[in-house]
Amino acid sequence: MVVPFHGNDRFNTLLIHEQKKLEKVMEEEGLKDEEKRLRRSAHARKETEFLRLKRTRLGLEDFESLKVIGRGAFGEVRLVQKKDTGHVYAMKILRKADMLEKEQVGHIRAERDILVEADSLWVVKMFYSFQDKLNLYLIMEFLPGDFSLDSYKGHVKLSDFGLCTGLKKAHRTEFYRNLNHSLPSDFTFQNMNSKRKAETWKRNRRQLAFSTVGTPDYIAPEVFMQTGYNKLCDWWSLGVIMYEMLIGYPPFCSETPQETYKKVMNWKETLTFPPEVPVSEKAKGLILRFCCEWEHRIGASGVEEIKSNPFFEGVDWEHIRERPAAISIEIKSIDDTSNFDEFPESDILKPTVTTSNHPETDYKNKDWVFINYTYKRFEGLTARGAIPSYMKAAK
Repeated sequence: MVVPFHGNDRFNTLLIHEQKKLEKVMEEEGLKDEEKRLRRSAHARKETEFLRLKRTRLGLEDFESLKVIGRGAFGEVRLVQKKDTGHVYAMKILRKADMLEKEQVGHIRAERDILVEADSLWVVKMFYSFQDKLNLYLIMEFLPGDFSLDSYKGHVKLSDFGLCTGLKKAHRTEFYRNLNHSLPSDFTFQNMNSKRKAETWKRNRRQLAFSTVGTPDYIAPEVFMQTGYNKLCDWWSLGVIMYEMLIGYPPFCSETPQETYKKVMNWKETLTFPPEVPVSEKAKGLILRFCCEWEHRIGASGVEEIKSNPFFEGVDWEHIRERPAAISIEIKSIDDTSNFDEFPESDILKPTVTTSNHPETDYKNKDWVFINYTYKRFEGLTARGAIPSYMKAAK
């Protein structure tokens, strides 16, 4: 039985959705009638608790900051612990002033909305979002493996929806427009072996994280052409990611973003595989089906076309998460950050910090664009006193 919450249809819809999920799970588990009754009773108590906690205001003071685990151009990510439950989370902090100044409001709103609606084992779970005078906060599932690996099992989870855009305005293609005066074929590429490319990529990744222009490494050529593009540009990006995961650096890795752009635009010449790095022909074939002219790109007819590619021969898609992952991640505790880079502390959480080159009056009157940013997930408010299974350390 759903506890009605008068005055907000969205909350009632959420509660009905949670009840349907419960009924589905109980059917799958084959519970007896008495077991179902007890489960429904416990769920009803959770609903009541959820509605009570939904009315309470959540803020920065409800979390203890443990460590900075990531930093970028518009903010940082911290490992935090919720004071009343002891649960650990990843807190993404974004400066409002920077969001407004760099015209990123639409992107961060889209990321927040994606995380609210996402209900997949392959997508990181967001539990809360809130704001204060200076910052926006996303409280998300902490992945101890790093920002993409799900605990010790080593399975990948999507956690950053600014990957291909870098949370940059329209891919910031205007930054590269002045390069179009010369043809890609007129550009002389630096000859780097795989070791030098790997070192260059490792050195540049931290610098690119702080760039408000972003890296063109993952962007499809048709996006830069500005003649129109569709969802197939995402499959190009996936091909670049696949190359990076197998080789150790993206295919168009260069000393500068400008040179990377030139390589992307001249991909027929620059997309090569280093002979000293062993990669199967099936893997090469799939990458080349991703990174090609958009009209010939795999995935045009749907994801099934990709799943049936020879590279995935023998993959049991229905039970893939039940298999041990190829990468074994050792986690010593629920707050183990040994798989993350070290970052110095910052002043982003201090109320007196100046977050922009512009005075506060330049943006405080625009705060209305962040209305309705607050969110609280049902599981986050009802799982009190217990650590979720994904937060438990490996035995």
